[in-house]
Amino acid sequence: MKISVIGAGNVGGLAAMRIAQDGLVEVCLIDIAKGLPCGKALDIEDSRALLKFDSPVLGTDDLVGLGGSDIVVITAGFPRKPGMTREDLLNKNAQVIKELCLGVKKYAPETILIIVTNPLDLMTRLALKITGFKANRVMGMGISLDAARFSNLIAEELNIFPQSVNAIVIGSHGEGMMPLVRLSTVGDAPLGKLIDAKKAEELINKTTGRGLEIVSLLGSGSAYFAPSAAISSLVKAIARDEKHIIGVSAYLNGEYGVKDVCIGVPCRLGADGIEQIIELDLDQEEKDTFVKSALRLQEQFSSIQ
Repeated sequence: MKISVIGAGNVGGLAAMRIAQDGLVEVCLIDIAKGLPCGKALDIEDSRALLKFDSPVLGTDDLVGLGGSDIVVITAGFPRKPGMTREDLLNKNAQVIKELCLGVKKYAPETILIIVTNPLDLMTRLALKITGFKANRVMGMGISLDAARFSNLIAEELNIFPQSVNAIVIGSHGEGMMPLVRLSTVGDAPLGKLIDAKKAEELINKTTGRGLEIVSLLGSGSAYFAPSAAISSLVKAIARDEKHIIGVSAYLNGEYGVKDVCIGVPCRLGADGIEQIIELDLDQEEKDTFVKSALRLQEQFSSIQ
């Protein structure tokens, strides 16, 4: 098994380390910045004796290094700055994704591709278009991170362990995300039974704004600890054929009443990538909001130059 991570910045570098620690055989870290991927690869390898893992980590500035990859993760792109939305990055990062996806298509034509670059749903749809891969082999890491943030905020509010929370988030990875209080649970209890409507709205707003909050506090760059953990969870589910249900940006072709769009929904992940799209039982208001979000993504995708 070979997993390649394109982009050796904070997210990519830490994701490469987490993947290596999971013992998923060989990891290749790729970046155009001369020396950066090689330096980080050596640094990660030097931690193997301390952290008790054996996976080799290679670094290169050449996309040829993608050869033989079973899974490719793209984190490369321009980061958000304070005051920017993910959508502000649209055309700048579209050029990055186009170039990288042509490299993936050339050197790793049988790989499963995970997109992390923002705006994530639009870049996932673009990657699908450029590579021409089957839809099950291209996905975006987005709402798995949003659900983790929602879980953490719920746990803080209720003073419980985050692991006991099953938080559900669907929709776009951005201001249009939909944290679903009605379908989220704490243990066997519906979340809506444990908090009132005012508190639910507050948690939804905190979840939606969490990424921007972190960007504003950092001053430069964006979150990387939780995003890298989300990447690792997707890679493990695929590499180990776990059949876990995890939220990803997936191509919909009629599911949830929308077509020709990549958007966040729960999916069963395994060795073939997206093996099943799970359709939640949404109420009418939730359906309308979801469709509106999907139509907005279609409109934005048509503007990519």
